[in-house]
Amino acid sequence: MSIQIATIVELLNFNRIMTLKTVDEISALSDPQSALAFRPGPGRATIAWQIMHIAITEELFATDRLRKTDSKLSDLFPLYQKGSTAGDEIPSLEVIKNTLSQSRENLLETIQLISEADLDLIPAGLQERGWSNEMALKIICWHETHHQGQAHLTLNSWKAEQ
Repeated sequence: MSIQIATIVELLNFNRIMTLKTVDEISALSDPQSALAFRPGPGRATIAWQIMHIAITEELFATDRLRKTDSKLSDLFPLYQKGSTAGDEIPSLEVIKNTLSQSRENLLETIQLISEADLDLIPAGLQERGWSNEMALKIICWHETHHQGQAHLTLNSWKAEQ
């Protein structure tokens, strides 16, 4: 594994620690489902959607964008992929944790298949966007921090209303 890819993996691992801290903070609340269902405004995404979106985006990159393979989570794609609307069905903390774990495992497995020589290649699943493997890895690394920050801010807003 190249140093560049190894660095992305280390950043992904750190980012996940921070996401799981937010999930653990929600787990410790007296009513975690209420927090997970909180929306910062009408039509806005819930905390649960933000976190599940992190997981499903990773799964999409692992199974469809960086390589073409089947996913065991494809039934969740329409609910949490880019462009979806956050519904009123709120997954349990167990489902959230399991989905984060499974999608991360799949993403890391996929990343292991990318060699340094492949970083400039544009995989079939990203042809339309014109993103190389390198750009995709940078974006997926940034993506978690973006939505974890939104979930964290939304959680703080929920706490302020309690």
